[in-house]
Amino acid sequence: MGTQRTQLDDITGKTALVTGAAGSIGAAITRFLAEDGVRVAAVDMDLGKLQEVTGAFEGDVSPYVMDVSKEAEVAAVMKQVRADLGDIDILVNVAGILSNNKLMETSAEEWHKIHAVNLDGPFFLSKEVLPAMQQAGWGRIVNIASYAWKSGGKTSGTAYSSSKAAIVGLTFAVAKQAAEFGVTVNGIAPAYVMSPMVTEQLSEEQRQKMMAEIPVRRFSEPEEIANCVRFLASTMSAFITGEIIDMNGGFQFD
Repeated sequence: MGTQRTQLDDITGKTALVTGAAGSIGAAITRFLAEDGVRVAAVDMDLGKLQEVTGAFEGDVSPYVMDVSKEAEVAAVMKQVRADLGDIDILVNVAGILSNNKLMETSAEEWHKIHAVNLDGPFFLSKEVLPAMQQAGWGRIVNIASYAWKSGGKTSGTAYSSSKAAIVGLTFAVAKQAAEFGVTVNGIAPAYVMSPMVTEQLSEEQRQKMMAEIPVRRFSEPEEIANCVRFLASTMSAFITGEIIDMNGGFQFD
């Protein structure tokens, strides 16, 4: 479902970096961009899984191990990525971790861990890629947020929901300063995507309840998120920046 698409020739030859590339959403984005002729630096923490997931993809995909929550590690890996592939034209921040713990069950340790991955990682990486994008006069940054940023979290916890609200704020802030340089910065806010976050961290009862509340009566597929990323990376979206695209199947209308 959601895999039929047309080729986007206008991004052929560009270089992208996708975090969380071993996960369902990140893998779909990596595959679609690679099939579009984009060189992709596929980033994750688990090299074995990363190579297993991306090894069969058509196109130019290079795996890199990176803990996005650690600034020094991000800087070191990005130095290697630039040496191997050149400057990054398209950054897609997908890597994230989920917690369903509400306020009183959330420890300070958990709060900091979730924000370190979900917010600090995109912050560090945006700083790494933005100067070259601005100099080139072209660039795309796409941040994967969540419906939780505006709902307060229906099933997700306080730290996760807060971190996704913060990534929206980061998206707006970077979009504001980068727009005049031909760099667009946007976000995608999915509700429930068929991924381990849904299949492993929600009970069957929770899944059925949520599906019944979604007007389209199903969860999103990772490929649908990937197609939205492709649109935001292409010249078709050149006049769109500082926007958060809801992908929630009608959960909430704005």
